[in-house]
Amino acid sequence: MAPQPRATSHPCTLGDSGCVRPRTPDRSRGLPEHRRGRRWQRPRPTSRRRVEEIRAVSYTHAEAVTFVWSVADIIRDAGYHQNQYGDLILPFVVLRRLDQASQDTREAAQHRASQLKELGFDGDDLHEGVAHAVGRSFYSTAPLAFDQLLDDPGNLRANLSQLVAGFSPNVRDVLERFEFDRHVAKLDGKNLLYPVVARFCEIDLSPERVSNLDMGYVFEELIRRFAELKNEEAGHHYTPREVIRLMVDLLFNDADELLADPDKIVTMLDPACGTGGMLSVAEHRLRELNADVDFRPFGQDFDDQSYAIALSEQLMTGRQELNIALGNSLTDGDAYPNRTFDFVLANPPYGVSWKQYAGPIEREHERDGFEGRYGAGLPGKGDGQLLFVQHMVSKMQPVSADAPGTRIAIVMNGSPLFSGAAGGGESEIRRWIIENDWLDAIIGLPTELFYNTGIATYVWVLSNNKPASRRGKVQLIDARDRYAKMRKSLGNKRVELTDAHIDEIVSLYGDETENGRSKWVANHDLGYQRVPVQRPRRAHVRGGPDAAQALRENPDWGEVKTRKTAGDPGQVRAAVEAAIAELPTDGLDLPAARKQLDEHGAWNALLKTGQELVLDSLLDDDPQAPVLTDAKGRPQPDPRLKGFETVALGEDIDDYIAREVHPHAPDAWAEHGKAKVGYEIPFTETFYVYQPPPPLAEIDAELKQVEQEILALLKEVTE
Repeated sequence: MAPQPRATSHPCTLGDSGCVRPRTPDRSRGLPEHRRGRRWQRPRPTSRRRVEEIRAVSYTHAEAVTFVWSVADIIRDAGYHQNQYGDLILPFVVLRRLDQASQDTREAAQHRASQLKELGFDGDDLHEGVAHAVGRSFYSTAPLAFDQLLDDPGNLRANLSQLVAGFSPNVRDVLERFEFDRHVAKLDGKNLLYPVVARFCEIDLSPERVSNLDMGYVFEELIRRFAELKNEEAGHHYTPREVIRLMVDLLFNDADELLADPDKIVTMLDPACGTGGMLSVAEHRLRELNADVDFRPFGQDFDDQSYAIALSEQLMTGRQELNIALGNSLTDGDAYPNRTFDFVLANPPYGVSWKQYAGPIEREHERDGFEGRYGAGLPGKGDGQLLFVQHMVSKMQPVSADAPGTRIAIVMNGSPLFSGAAGGGESEIRRWIIENDWLDAIIGLPTELFYNTGIATYVWVLSNNKPASRRGKVQLIDARDRYAKMRKSLGNKRVELTDAHIDEIVSLYGDETENGRSKWVANHDLGYQRVPVQRPRRAHVRGGPDAAQALRENPDWGEVKTRKTAGDPGQVRAAVEAAIAELPTDGLDLPAARKQLDEHGAWNALLKTGQELVLDSLLDDDPQAPVLTDAKGRPQPDPRLKGFETVALGEDIDDYIAREVHPHAPDAWAEHGKAKVGYEIPFTETFYVYQPPPPLAEIDAELKQVEQEILALLKEVTE
């Protein structure tokens, strides 16, 4: 028989700070013997009366966060390090909230589940039937509630498992992704499961006490704290909230009409949603602009725990339609293949290889072209950021009377601005975006802004419905020095954007006036032509015995292949050497030498590569020698002198060569047919300000000062 709950010997209250503090001197509840100074004993259950007293105390969501955070004092003794606190505490928060939120429908869920099972329903059909009956996306049919776990300490772990098993499949899936059973087993093995459950029983996370909106704030704040503790790992899943706020404000800056419509359903996708922070911040910001808007977020991530966290937030905030998917957005695992959205935003991984899942992406590129997502091209396999850009563009909705198009914000490192040569995958992706006039703005952010990297980052804003005044051009905003130093660094994060900085950047974005921080560049000025420029080869053509000997000593000559019908390759090579020896040593040009060699059968037995090797052996390069020509009198290029010129997209190539190249190399010519168009965004160059070097006298004075300091140091050492 389960023991009756007894009053605890150390009642607790929520103080002004929100922390739970024992009134008695014994603060070591749940601690091992070496921490307590006496033999550890299992704490007695918190009484139901005491729990109700605690819940009667009013507290804010900030105080709730502080209370939940206090669980860290217990789990530290289970061997959890700071960067692991969230792995345990977050699933307990989820379980506690969803258990309390399902209390009012528990009996209805149990009854409907029993009916449907008798009718033979199971799996998804059973889940959908019960969810429909209770009118929620989740439910519990468990025979006990979270608070009742304390009534039977001896069977706590088994009862906790029974509680979890009674939840709907989506809740169980979340807890499995958190590896909840493993954490429970670890706590139980350390005799700390009871103290943790007891601590969570002391806080009321029911919807009546903590609204859906506040629950979102609570969970978001917990995620932020845990992510910051992870430091170097955080950046892969966690974007600084001020960066998200900036991105969201940029997205909403030109969407007043859309956001003002009370009947409008606003959709947003984050295809690399991580823990769902971008979608959460976007919703909070949107509610500030229009409290009545019907906002529907969609997200996808391939990391199990990140997916679990993101889905947990949607469950705990009472969202009926759950749209967080597990899988790789870039492959055929895209969870929303035929959907378009009002807004799309993301912070994809920087410089992460996509080689391991290249197969489906390459097949889509080759099979579907522009009918698929990757028609513009594929970037190098070392970095998949531009794959995310193409995927996000594929989610743009066509502009119509009912749909004002789509706005996109994506934060990336500097590589997508310029990586890849003209004609390569990266350049072709940029070309596709710019020539379609989708690129609206790029904002350069400060370095040391993210948790796991100190590199420069940039926010790209895209739109398929730019205002008329912004069409045909791109706005570049330099906010690289707009930051405040943090008092304490978090991993690589040493600076932050304040609200004032965000407002300033958004104001610059909304202002079409050029200044030192905002520049406008025409789309065509971002394009260029990469033109091969050749110069003729100048050399004397010399035959004779010395030329034959030089050919014979060439290590590649012995590997030259001949036609299969030519007989012994050694005899063919010997015959060619004899023919070379008969050629004159002076007064010979290349067409004449080839004509004489054509008269020998051995020459025609050589394959093309062999003939080219022979002709090259006749050449004695000399910059003062005549230009080599072919049989039609055309100059032959010298591969050693080949170069490339970058010509503006709208400029005539011949005019450029005449102006820029011929003054230095009058015999150069451009290969028009091999010119390639490229696109890049020269962000740094656009804002470059020349700083003249200091006067020579000033430099000399500084050197003398340094010299005197060195001499003084040497004197101290020698004395």
